Amino acid sequence: MNPDARIAEAAAVRPSARQIAWQQLEFYGFVHFGINTMTDREWGIGHEDPALFNPSALDAAQWVRSLKAAGMRGLILTCKHHDGFCLWPSRATEHSVAASPWRKGQGDLVAEVAAACAAAGLKFGVYLSPWDRTEASYGTGTGYDDFFVAQLRELLTGYGPIFTVWFDGANGEGANGRVQLYDWDRYFALVRDLQPDAVISVCGPDVRWCGNEAGHTRENEWSVVPASLRDAERTASRSQQADDGQFARLVRSDEDDLGSRNAILASADPLVWYPAEVNTSIRPGWFHHRAEDGAVRPAEALFDIYRRSVGGNATFLLNVPPDASGIIAAPDQAVLEQLGRLIGELGDRDISGDARWQRAGGGFFPGKDLPAIADSKEPTLILRWPEPVLIDGLVLGEDIAQGQQIDVLTVSVRDESGSAPRPLVELHSIGYRRIVDLEPVRVVELTLRVAQARGPVAISTLAILRPSRFLRSSRSS
Repeated sequence: MNPDARIAEAAAVRPSARQIAWQQLEFYGFVHFGINTMTDREWGIGHEDPALFNPSALDAAQWVRSLKAAGMRGLILTCKHHDGFCLWPSRATEHSVAASPWRKGQGDLVAEVAAACAAAGLKFGVYLSPWDRTEASYGTGTGYDDFFVAQLRELLTGYGPIFTVWFDGANGEGANGRVQLYDWDRYFALVRDLQPDAVISVCGPDVRWCGNEAGHTRENEWSVVPASLRDAERTASRSQQADDGQFARLVRSDEDDLGSRNAILASADPLVWYPAEVNTSIRPGWFHHRAEDGAVRPAEALFDIYRRSVGGNATFLLNVPPDASGIIAAPDQAVLEQLGRLIGELGDRDISGDARWQRAGGGFFPGKDLPAIADSKEPTLILRWPEPVLIDGLVLGEDIAQGQQIDVLTVSVRDESGSAPRPLVELHSIGYRRIVDLEPVRVVELTLRVAQARGPVAISTLAILRPSRFLRSSRSS
């Protein structure tokens, strides 16, 4: 394989419009709610009595307010989990809210959540588990595919615009002891036909699962990766296979590098745009358990995941499960509000506007008229402040409509002593967004230089961060 041709191939890969719109959401919520909430389980066994589903104070608008307070821009509802109980009155099964006492059997939780999202300006997405432990046709092949497609069609046509269809990789035995081989292509075609702006996530061709549920992120995340990573069965094989309480914090290290120069040169696969989503829960479990009310993750820990996911060329999907009464519990609400303050403060911490900018070559803010720097052979941007400033981070972003191009970017600083610039950090990917934490340093000048790139560079986002007023603890890991 010709290395130059392979790098040129990588430089030419572009995201679809739906992938760009999805990436720009950055942070959105998962809401796991259903029969498991009532039975205090993580995975239902199927055939649970629908009479168990009767939340006494369900308030979808409160869910949306709680997520929005944290800075989330969308919500994905578990419309049907592995147990097969449907949160909408599906015409394909009797195992749904229509058979429950909630809203006297006239309720439709999917409709309530979709309406609450629309009213608050949040995007709405659906999770539909392909695995169904109640449906008798599961494991029969085409018969179950027909059933699943009927349910998918209901969700894609009855609830307005959908920003994502989230397909879980869990796949076990049905009530008849058989395992279903899913007709993924048929499922994908229906989504494309009925909701062409929706991304198909995880077991789908648009959004890649990061590979764990712990909130762990790669040091360098690439959106341009070998096409074999889009194989749904491969994703399913690496997904949770048993309700053992351990998978949610399992982190593997065998896929730490998926898109570097070395990684793509070692693969003969075609290259595709397949960006990553980081998903984890605010609690140890995905469904609400009162025993975990004291184990809600602190806002500082979630903000660290936010910085490493949204700030690591991925998106952040945070699960927040309502309790059995149908509301987000007080401990979760408090953390979400504090998280929202931390995220909202990022923009207030930017002091780049106080500096004088100079640029050499292309790459930084194409089309923007900046004073030129002479004699630089690499795309370079220098920021100078009239007085020393204390910084502890920076935010960079490429215009991903032009691809992901930067392999090496160096950052150096000059302090008030007048000494020569000193290296501060070297980055080996940027992508949509890169948030870089720094040890606090007082500077009068900061230089960014693109030392290696795959194609023409288009940096469109830059913020230089002063220390936070709200972050109480030191950097967590």
